[in-house]
Amino acid sequence: QVQLVESGGGLVQAGGSLRLSCAASRSIDSFNTMTWSRQAPGKQRELVAIITSDGTTNYGDSVKGRFTISRDNAKNTLYLEMDNLKPEDTAAYYCAATISGRRYWGQGTQVTVSS
Repeated sequence: QVQLVESGGGLVQAGGSLRLSCAASRSIDSFNTMTWSRQAPGKQRELVAIITSDGTTNYGDSVKGRFTISRDNAKNTLYLEMDNLKPEDTAAYYCAATISGRRYWGQGTQVTVSS
C-alpha cells in the first residue's frame, strides 16, 4: 500500500508555469508506472502523462511539448513540469501509481489558468 500526496497547484496566468509534486509514502523504485491525470468540472478524467519504471515517458496530445513528467526515486517523488499553460489546462490534477497490478491515487491538486 502507498499514500500519494500532490502539491504545487495554484492560480497562474496563461503562458506561465507550474511544477506539481507527488510525494509517496514509501520507495517508488518498484512502482511499475506512475501517471498524472486531470479532471475539469463536467469532464471525464484525462490521462496527461505517464512514466514507467525504466523512465519511458508518454504524453497526452493536448500537453505534448509543454508538460514534462519525471520521477526522483531518491526522494520518492513524481513531478509534472507544466509550461506555457493555457486556460484549458484548468483542472484538478491527480497522480497515481500502479504497483503489482493495483492502482493508487492521490487526492489531487487544483490548477487554475487565467486568460
